[in-house]
Amino acid sequence: MGRDLYPEIEPHAAGMLALDHRHSMYWEVSGKRDGAPVVFLHGGPGASALPPYRRFFDPQHYRIILYDQRGAGRSTPSGALIDNTTQHLIADLERLRESLDIERWIVFGGSWGSALALAYAQTHAQRCQALVLRGLFLCREEEVDWFLYGMRRFFPEAWRRFAAAIPEPEREDLLAAYYRRLIDADAGVHMPAARAWGRYEAACSTLLPSASGAGNDHGALRLARIEAHYFINRFFLAKNALLDNLHRLHAIPTVIAQGRYDMVCPVISADTLTQAWPEARLEIVADAGHSAMEPGLRALLVQEMDKLRSGP
Repeated sequence: MGRDLYPEIEPHAAGMLALDHRHSMYWEVSGKRDGAPVVFLHGGPGASALPPYRRFFDPQHYRIILYDQRGAGRSTPSGALIDNTTQHLIADLERLRESLDIERWIVFGGSWGSALALAYAQTHAQRCQALVLRGLFLCREEEVDWFLYGMRRFFPEAWRRFAAAIPEPEREDLLAAYYRRLIDADAGVHMPAARAWGRYEAACSTLLPSASGAGNDHGALRLARIEAHYFINRFFLAKNALLDNLHRLHAIPTVIAQGRYDMVCPVISADTLTQAWPEARLEIVADAGHSAMEPGLRALLVQEMDKLRSGP
C-alpha cells in the first residue's frame, strides 16, 4: 500500500495556551517550520496526542501541530469536566490556529477526533483546506449504545468484565452507572470504574489482540471520565447534527480511512456519511480494526497525506 510511518521526530516548539480562567491547553509543532500546516485531533474524548502521531506526516513538507484537548493529556486541569463541551473544543481549535498565525490548515482526526473535525469544519469551513478522517464517528445515540452493549456480540468476555464492574440491578443503564462512579471524588469508587472502562475499550480497539492496555491509572481515569461526560450529554450536539450540516462541507476535499473490522466505530457510520456526502471519499482497509496504528490503516493514512503534498 505504500510506506509506513515517517521516522521519529521531536517538536521544535511547544507550550501551554491559556483558554480561560480554568483551562490551559498543551500544544506542539514539529516538522517544517514554514510547511503546509496540518493539525492532529486525538480521540476519546479525553485521550492524548502521542509522539507516534507526528509520524503520519512528511516532516520535510508539513508543519505538524499536535495538541491535547481541554482536560485531556497534558492540558490542565486534567480530567476537568466544567466548561468542557464540543463548543468549547471548537473554539479552542480556532484559538490555537490564530495563536500560530495559520490561515488555513488540513484537519486530521480519528474516532472522536473525526467527529470533532466535522463539527469544527461545519463551523469554520473556510479554515479547512482538507479533512483526513479515520474510524468515523457521528455522535449518534446508536453509536453510543453499540459501544455500551453492541460490542458484546463480538467481545462477550470483554463485555462481561465491563458489566461486572457494575452491580447487576444497575446494568440496564451502564452509562449512568459508570458516570456516577467516575465523577465520585473517592478513588476507591472512581478508579475501579475507570480501569474497567479503559480495559474494555482497549480490548475492542484492534483487529488482533494488542499488548497495550488502558495505560496508567491517571490516564485511564481522565479518558473514562471525559468520555462518559460527553456520552451522557449527547456530545453537546443536536440529534444528527453532523449529518444534517454536511451541506456546509461540500467544498472541502475529504477522505475517510476506515477499518473493515472496526468494532468501536463500525463502518456503517462512514458508509452513512458518504451516502449523504458523495464528494467524500471512503477508503476501507480490509484487514484493520479501529486503532490508527493498525498496519493497513497507518499505511493508508500516510499515503493520503503524501498525496496532499501536491495540494487537495
